[in-house]
Amino acid sequence: MGKVKIAILGGVRENGKNIYAVDVDGEIFVLDFGLKYPENEMLGIDVVIPDFTYLEENVERIAGVFLTHGHADAIGALPYFLHKGYNVPIFGSRLSIALVKNNILDKKKSQYDFHVINENSVIDFEKASVSFFKTTHTIPDSLGIVLHTSEGKIVYTGDFKFDFSQTGAYETDLYALAQIGRKDVIALMSDSSNAESQVSYNNDQEVRDYINNTFKYHQGRIIASSVASNLVRIQQIIDATQYSKRKLAISGRDLEKIVRTALKLKYLHLPEGLLIPLKDLKKYSEDQIVILETGKLGEPMKSLQRMATGRFKNVRFKQGDLVFISTSPSAAMETAMAKTKDLIYRAGADVKTLSDDLNATGHASRQDLQMLIKLMHPKYLIPIQGEYRSLHAHKAIAEDAGMLGKNIFLPAIGDVLEIEKGELHQAKAVPAGDVMIDGIGVGDIGSIVLRDRRMLSEDGVFVSTVTIDRRNKKIISTPKVVAKGFIYNKTNRQLLNQSKEVIKKTISNYLQHDDFDWSEIKQDVREKLNKFLFEQTKRHPVILPVIMEVNQNKSNRQ
Repeated sequence: MGKVKIAILGGVRENGKNIYAVDVDGEIFVLDFGLKYPENEMLGIDVVIPDFTYLEENVERIAGVFLTHGHADAIGALPYFLHKGYNVPIFGSRLSIALVKNNILDKKKSQYDFHVINENSVIDFEKASVSFFKTTHTIPDSLGIVLHTSEGKIVYTGDFKFDFSQTGAYETDLYALAQIGRKDVIALMSDSSNAESQVSYNNDQEVRDYINNTFKYHQGRIIASSVASNLVRIQQIIDATQYSKRKLAISGRDLEKIVRTALKLKYLHLPEGLLIPLKDLKKYSEDQIVILETGKLGEPMKSLQRMATGRFKNVRFKQGDLVFISTSPSAAMETAMAKTKDLIYRAGADVKTLSDDLNATGHASRQDLQMLIKLMHPKYLIPIQGEYRSLHAHKAIAEDAGMLGKNIFLPAIGDVLEIEKGELHQAKAVPAGDVMIDGIGVGDIGSIVLRDRRMLSEDGVFVSTVTIDRRNKKIISTPKVVAKGFIYNKTNRQLLNQSKEVIKKTISNYLQHDDFDWSEIKQDVREKLNKFLFEQTKRHPVILPVIMEVNQNKSNRQ
């Protein structure tokens, strides 16, 4: 028997960015390849992807990437990896593969090694085989993954829940789960996102009825928001639009792309004549209109805020509008949700939030997690996909279901869990962490840049400009200073004049020395100004000293 190692590259002690690499006797099987959306303090960051170092160092050993579903937390980082030129086999359902192709950065979709699989597929590799099972989530054709190794089966659920009102592409195959759990499940890697909740969730039929009634009884225009890839919610909004005899307009490129793909693959059903372009809204009365908005990268909050403040091109909220928010916010998004609702009310519209009245989720409840454990009979449990408190809650749930606490591991990002001779223990960690995406920049934003952005947002910037004659050791002109986001210049002239004196004194003292170094003189100005400004204002603006040199009719800027 060989060794099996599970490297946790993301998806634990955080929301999103699910990616796990299982090394089976030298062959690496990558389970999901997701990203996460930035937290509030990540100023200006678009998305966060995993650190690829471990996979790049071992790319020749990657047997394949296996995708559970088409949400960004499972597939969003894969295009960035492929863009680096790594052409590895990729396995996923029809919809998952189609959505990955939608996001390929270099648009050369045909050059990549995609393989469409389903719940009946079994793929044999040299050291292991991989099979799949149907799960229920908020996107169709979601699959769980089973790695059959010499140490036993490793079961990875992806995002899942048990909802017995679902059928077809959303239905869980309970029989398959029971068959998998009959013997040899050495480790279960299971979704923990909803483990903290003590409240049972409403099934999707109850959610459908709620949305239908909301749309039917509102007399004015409805603006509905959703995550773009939550296709079960998109379908419910489409159905409610038809039920209330309205027309539907779609706003957002990401949403249009996902809807077009889902319609083509027949995962969404859109009645003929229901969809209208945004430019035709004026042709219909207010009580005939539903506008569906998801926003940039599929997240609706910022777009709703722009609509509320009149900065959105096509839609502006007004009296009589109902803004229906179908997104259930994570803990990190609760502040943004509260701010958004406040802005909507200020604009004169009403707000109705699905999560205020129903517990609608795509993730397993406490009872679901215990049921899965009873079906799987795993020797070891690895709670994944959630903040640490969610992983800890999952552990308590498993112990209540009869599992031994010593057989439950709460990993951190970078941890490696090794299975050898039927026993699981912690091994040497691997490189892992966050890579931040800002515009077209990948990984060029680090903690120092974020610190500077935070300082700029809190205390502003202070720019000083001065010209010197180094040869004659004198200042040519009075320093100029500009403050932005720090103080109001016109009402703080005394402080600005005092700052100029600090700059003159600092530079004059430095010019008396025989040695001269541009970085030293600027650092000296920065330190003296920082001390003075803090004494006067108790603030620490970002200080940018600009020193120019005039010498023999030539000027140099430093």
